[in-house]
Amino acid sequence: MKRMHIHVSVQNLDESIRFYRAMFGNAEPTVRKVDYCKWELDDPAVNFAISQRGAKPGVDHVGIQVQTEAELAEMNARFAAADLPVEAQSGTTCCYAKSDKAWTIDPQGVAWETFLTLESAPTFGQARDAGEPASAACCTPSAATIAFRSRT
Repeated sequence: MKRMHIHVSVQNLDESIRFYRAMFGNAEPTVRKVDYCKWELDDPAVNFAISQRGAKPGVDHVGIQVQTEAELAEMNARFAAADLPVEAQSGTTCCYAKSDKAWTIDPQGVAWETFLTLESAPTFGQARDAGEPASAACCTPSAATIAFRSRT
């Protein structure tokens, strides 16, 4: 089963947890850290994450979480069929999880990822661009991917 993924940067994690817990019918988060919280819901099928890491509040990125390597290959084929710029990553640590994933940018500049979670990780991860601040979301596509998109 594929699951829609939405990651929102927030200003106040505790306040946002209260809001989204109520929004999701008092569902408890699947993962809760000092700077990050995630719900993996079946109804609706969503992997919804929030983080308070100093990034601009709002939707950080969206994506599709898969559960098998075959589904990840299918999603990567969709990216290729759409002739989208893609940045693939293997075994990367992002949002307290190790994943194989691919990133792209839609025509409006929204970052999209598809990913297969391999295991949990003890750290949030790190910015992929050396020039990004440590507080930046680790999950955003690199400047090279964004620059590639602007040429299309």
